Parts: sequence; C-alpha cells; structure tokens
Amino acid sequence: MAQDFSWLHRGVVEVFPQPTDINSEIESLEQRLANSNKPLRVKLGIDPTGADIHFGHSIPVRKLRAFQDAGHTAVLIIGDFTARIGDPTGKSEVRRQLTAADVAQNAQTYLDQVRPILDFDTPGRLEVRYNSEWLSQLNLGKILELLSTMTVGQMLAKEGFAERYKKENPIFLHEFLYPLMQGYDSVAVEADVELGGTDQKFNIAVGRDLQRHFEQKPQFGLLLPILIGTDGVQKMSKSLGNYVGLSEHPGQKYQKLQGVPDNLLKQYFELLTDLPLDQLPENPRDRQMLLAWEVVKQYHGEQAANEAKEAAKSGGKAGAVPEFSLAGVPQFPAKLAFILNASGLCKSTGEGRRKIQERGVRLDGEQITDVDTTFAEPSELHGRVLQVGKNKFVRLVP
Repeated sequence: MAQDFSWLHRGVVEVFPQPTDINSEIESLEQRLANSNKPLRVKLGIDPTGADIHFGHSIPVRKLRAFQDAGHTAVLIIGDFTARIGDPTGKSEVRRQLTAADVAQNAQTYLDQVRPILDFDTPGRLEVRYNSEWLSQLNLGKILELLSTMTVGQMLAKEGFAERYKKENPIFLHEFLYPLMQGYDSVAVEADVELGGTDQKFNIAVGRDLQRHFEQKPQFGLLLPILIGTDGVQKMSKSLGNYVGLSEHPGQKYQKLQGVPDNLLKQYFELLTDLPLDQLPENPRDRQMLLAWEVVKQYHGEQAANEAKEAAKSGGKAGAVPEFSLAGVPQFPAKLAFILNASGLCKSTGEGRRKIQERGVRLDGEQITDVDTTFAEPSELHGRVLQVGKNKFVRLVP
C-alpha cells in the first residue's frame, strides 16, 4: 500500500535531487523514506545571530516537526561557530562578527522559542547539537582539505558573492569558508535530509558534495519558501516591521495575523498551520480570524487564543495587553529602566536595569540589551508593547 507523503510536500518549493528522464535511476526522497529500515536523520541548522525568531524562521522548524511526527530524528544544529562569521547569503556587505558570549545568549533564546514547535520530550526524536563541537577542532590540514573541494569560480557563482564581486564590494576569505562549514555540519551529523529556505540551495548542495568527498551517502535538500511579511509585499523582516515574533504576546500575534492580506492567507495557512486547505472558510474575514486563532492556539493554548479573539472583537487594539499611559513618566528624555519602574513592570529603576542586563526586557518582541536605552519623546513609544519576562506586559499609550 502506497504511503501518504502529503505531509512531506506541504509548503515545499523543491526537493533535490529528483529522478529525471535523463537519469531515472536516482533515488527519490519518497523512496528513501519508504525503504529505510531506520529513522532518517533530518538536519536543520540555525545560526543564533540575533535574539528573536519570527514566523518566517518557524517554517523549516515546523517541517522538522513533521519529520519527527513521521518517526524520524530531527537534528537541530545550533550554529554557535558559524554564527561568529554569519551566513553571507543575500548580503551586500560583510556581516559583523559576533562574540562567543553574544552567540551563547542568542542560542538559548532560540531554543526557548522553538520549544513549542518541536518534540523535545520523546526519546530519539531530537538531537540538539552545537557545531563548535566539530568546527572548533578542525586543524589547518582539514581546513585545506575542505578548501580543496571547491574553486573560486564555484564560490563566485553563489548568489550574493557574484553581485558583490561585480560591484567591487569586498568579499573576505573567511566568508568563503561559511558554505564549507555549513556543509561539513552535514558530514559531522551524517544527515540524510537538510531543510532550508530557497536561499539555502547552494549551501545545502555544498553539504552533498562534501558528503561524497568523505564517502557518505549524499543528503537530500528540501527547500521551503521565504514568508512574505504582513505588509503583503516584502519578505518578513524585523527591520521592515512586517513581522510577527514568536516571543510576542498572544494579543499582539492575534492582532497582526488577523490583518494578513487576503492574497497571502492561503500561504500562511499552508506554512503556519496543519489545517486542510480545502476546508477553509470562503469569507476572507473569517479566514483571517481563523488563522489568528489557530496560530495563537499553537503557541499559547486554546484559552489564550479565545481571550485574544474576544479582546479583538471588543474593538480594543490593545488586545489582552493592559495599558500604561506615558503621562505617568514625569519627563523626557527618559531611560527605559525608569519607564519600567514607572509602568509597574519593575519595582525600581535598579531592578529595571538588572532585567535589561539579564536580557529579560522586550519592546514589541525585540530584546533590549543596552541598559542606557533612552527615548527622547513619548511619541517614540506610542502603541508599543513593553514586556518583562514571559508574563508581564503593558501597552504604552499617550
């Protein structure tokens, strides 16, 4: 009886390699899944270059969970070594190199945020690995071996590098190492499948080449789309403000998701939920509310989803978040630590400073780490949500 692989193909842009008319003997991923007598090892690498994850980042994590549910082993690689270089894919200039301390702190927040998605509890279903485990041990001989597997021409064919070279923007030699190190991750964990966005095809293909070089069976690449943001135009990005963060309050998530443009609803349902796409409401407004409710339920439970829905129905943009009037701040410019005290989120300005130092303070879901963060005018904060820890929130209003 043929197996149902609908879970595998949902939301997927490309699986490679695939059998073709020219080479029909190539094994397909479906065949490997069906014929393997042991769980496949499915790799997803995430570089903790920032503190927060948005729903665009969650898409490959959700696919990783689908492999777990199908009985396979998820290998989540925290790129604590590669993050110190930063993936040059799609970058027009060299990325700032992070310190080991930055990476360690970011890595912990990443794991906290993906915990509601992945199965951390079932034995054998998840391996969390840090690539410093093997990359920090490479000696010059091994690095030369890796470098010898690719040419400069192959590297310059990579999207981003080619554009930078044409524009005479600097490309540093350590950036050439990034695809090789990500590829070597696949060798180190003996990956059968690697997940990534459509912008990761080059890096995943390098992993296949390195596995061949080290006499391993090459992995399959499974590419997932880049999520368009809530503006309906550009890819989801914190810098563009069109994102929904995994760490945001349920009310914030609901408000943002119920405003997703009609033309994006099908993609959001396909990539962010498991609901059957042929059973969605016909009315776009009903679809928006179902999307918001379903996603909030996934991360916060049904009660929180119902509360966010009722709060939105009441017409209050604030959702379930209590308000604090900035009129209660005696004067501006004002330091964030003082505002934390004035709003009641912290018992004192000193506690506010400590919470910031401990990375426990967020503004609109974005972690604040500078204890001297200062706001010149109240208007800079109007409508924004200030958060301490996981459960204390206020929306800042005039």
